[in-house]
Amino acid sequence: MILIRDLVKQTLMTGYLSRTTEEQLRYLLQCTHYGIEDVQAFYQLQRGVLTGSVTQESRSALYSATR
Repeated sequence: MILIRDLVKQTLMTGYLSRTTEEQLRYLLQCTHYGIEDVQAFYQLQRGVLTGSVTQESRSALYSATR
């Protein structure tokens, strides 16, 4: 089974959060048990999105659609 921290690590390395990865994260957060390492990793991902070091595909699509 893939772990939240593995998805986050990959996303932080690429700087891009795809819709597919976002859906996988949402599923894992809602439907599985996870540890503190996964919570900390998810927090790092949120921080990356907020600071702009990670581009979120779903938000990019929304932004370009409103232009």
